[in-house]
Formats: sequence, C-alpha cells, structure tokens
Amino acid sequence: MYDIIIIGGGPAGLTAGLYAARSKKKTLIIEKGIEGGQIAETTQVENYPGIDSIDGVELGKRMADQAKKFGAEIIMDQVEDMELDGEVKKIKGYVDSYEAKAVIIATGASPREIGAPGEKEYKGRGVSYCSTCDAAFYEDETVYVVGGGDSAVQEALFITNFAKKVYIIHRRDELRASKVLQEQAFNNDKIDFIWNTTVKEIKGDKIVDEMILHDTKTGEDRSIKSDEPFGIFVFIGYIPSTEMFEGKVELTEDKYIKTDDEMRTNVPGVFAAGDIRKKTVRQVVNAAGDGAVAAMNAQKYIDEVEGNLYEGFKEN
Repeated sequence: MYDIIIIGGGPAGLTAGLYAARSKKKTLIIEKGIEGGQIAETTQVENYPGIDSIDGVELGKRMADQAKKFGAEIIMDQVEDMELDGEVKKIKGYVDSYEAKAVIIATGASPREIGAPGEKEYKGRGVSYCSTCDAAFYEDETVYVVGGGDSAVQEALFITNFAKKVYIIHRRDELRASKVLQEQAFNNDKIDFIWNTTVKEIKGDKIVDEMILHDTKTGEDRSIKSDEPFGIFVFIGYIPSTEMFEGKVELTEDKYIKTDDEMRTNVPGVFAAGDIRKKTVRQVVNAAGDGAVAAMNAQKYIDEVEGNLYEGFKEN
C-alpha cells in the first residue's frame, strides 16, 4: 500500500513525486514511457528558471533522479483501469496492480498533429508546437504557423518578436480567432497569410528545408523550399490523455480533468496536475507548480483522513 500514487512521469508528475516523497509519504510514480514525458522530446529547454539551457531528456532525468533521491519509486507500466472511489484507490496496470490512499493524475495532453508525412521525423528539427520554447531559435528567420484559431494567432504574434517574417497557413479563407486577435495580426507588418491551404508533406536533410502545401480549392500542390532554416509551428489544438478517466472523475466538455485551484478533482483523494487540466499556458514551469500543489494537498488529505492534522493545516 502506497500513500500516494502518481500516474504520469512528466514534469508535473515528477515534481509531485518529489514533494510527496520529501514529505515522507510512500510514493509511487507510474510512467508508461521515458522519464520526463513530453519534455524528453524537446531538444533544448531554455526557459526553465535557474537553468540557462538543457536537453529535454537530461531535464527529465534530473527531475526523476531528484524525486528518487527523496525516496519516490518510479516504475514503467501502462495503467489500464482503476477504482478511485473509497479510501483505498486501486490502480490496475499491465504489469501489476497497486493501491494507495491518494492518487495524482498527471498524464498530460499532446499537441494535435497535422498528420503530414515528415511531421514526426522533424519534430524538434524544424517542427514545433511551442513558441515560448522554440521561437528564439528562429531569430531573423522565416516561420510558418499552422492554424487559424486564437492559439495560432496569439503564437504567431509572439513569434514576430523573433522572426523576420511569419506566415499563417489556414485551411479556410478566414480565421476562427477572435476579432481582436485578427485585427492585431492583420495590422502586423511581419505577418502574412496563406489561405485555403494545408501542409501535405514536410521534408529536409538534418533539419526542415522544404514543405509541400496543398491548395484546398484548386487541388494543386506547391513546394516551399529554402536554403535558409525555417520553422513550422503547429497550433491546431491539444488532445488530453483522459480516455481512461472517463466515468472515473469529472471532465470538462473538451475532455480535460476538472479541478479547483488546489488540484482537487470531484473525487476525494484524487488530484490532477499539469496539462491534463484545462489551462491556457502549457509550460514545464507551471506543470511543475501544479505538481507541487497537488502533492501538498494529497499529503493534507491523507493526514486529515488519518486524523493526523498538524497545526499548519488546521485553518483549512
């Protein structure tokens, strides 16, 4: 029996594990893949406080090592089912089954992909899903932003702080973004639009140097090729990893886990942290913050259930 089980070993889950283990709670982190989660797919992280620049895999490893240092156990398993009601939470994995007094869900959300050939191969080598992570790498270069909603336009506007030119590629002939954002984009000299167009294929050598575009009206294809590096930023939404939690905890209309500011779900003893929650900003730093809050409140929950309240928590 564990005190706290954390499902997901990304920045939110690993930070939750660090805080939970450091508070002397018996802690288990279950991760189906590599420690660090999506951050391990990032070639370079330059916006994590206190660290000038670090490889994503290395940052994930450091987070995992620090959680282990304080006693957190990390195992690789695929969660298949769970029983979250009651004081004992039961987690069934592909490898084994586990029990805990509290559970923190930190399975994250994945950027929705274009689905074009070459997209996966050039992720981190010209294809990005995070402007605050990667826009600085395209100082005085050309960037193509795929999407037409609020996120795409907001990110395009942000990227103009670095790039010499930003093209927004949209499959329709008008944006879906709010009128205020549209006006800002239309009035920005650095931004131009490629309408009625989708990305058909992404090519390159070691990095992206060519993109095949498809005209949705004429059916024609054309190539954008450059001797200079250019970036493709995709902002067409996120897919939360919540399928296994449907019917277990309350979800929002767009399938994110609903929590309060203390990371509590509607099920006592079950918390959620990181990109699995509905939020406007998805960064390592605020995922880590969520994880810390979730762990501290999971600890508080266990102490309350066991009647071990100490003075610092009595006011709540």
